[in-house]
Amino acid sequence: MVSLYTSLSSSTSNNTKEIFARRSFLPEHQNGLWKIETGFIRTFTYLEDGTTVALGLWGPGDIVGKALSKLEPYQMECLTKVEATVLPLEEWTQLTETLLTHIHQAQELMVIRSHKKVETMLIKLLAWLSKKFGSEVEKGRLIDMRLTHEDLAEMLGSTRVTITRILGQFEQEGLINRLSLHRIVLREEEIWYYEI
Repeated sequence: MVSLYTSLSSSTSNNTKEIFARRSFLPEHQNGLWKIETGFIRTFTYLEDGTTVALGLWGPGDIVGKALSKLEPYQMECLTKVEATVLPLEEWTQLTETLLTHIHQAQELMVIRSHKKVETMLIKLLAWLSKKFGSEVEKGRLIDMRLTHEDLAEMLGSTRVTITRILGQFEQEGLINRLSLHRIVLREEEIWYYEI
């Protein structure tokens, strides 16, 4: 995995890492951002009716924070145990690069969610996750983010029941292998027909 955020100024290297438990939330810093050192975070907001709207998925090296959004509420939930460092905005020299990364991810997720069929959205999402966060294993690419069926459903505007059914279908078709702790191995060579 390659990060765009590898050259922090020396003044930020003195900041201490904070550790957050799985399913906890990163606190907002009006004048700061969070640099994820280890673990995975999802950012999201809510509609008036309580519907969750996914804004992004972030991993080691990525930068998140309320300062990058005008949405209310703006939540940063830890999908795994997370180590993160606060970066004061006045010390952050790569704000343009960070903003561009957020825009690119929002566009990619918007295209994924624009497909008509949930099956297509889900396989596209799994392919995107495997490229962004996956690691090579013997039988494909491991997505070790521990996303629940509910997490995937919220990202796609679907239901947990539908996602569970489609994941079972994908497993029967040999597109994925499901492992314990909500980990998935995507067999990329098998998903070509969803690309058509």
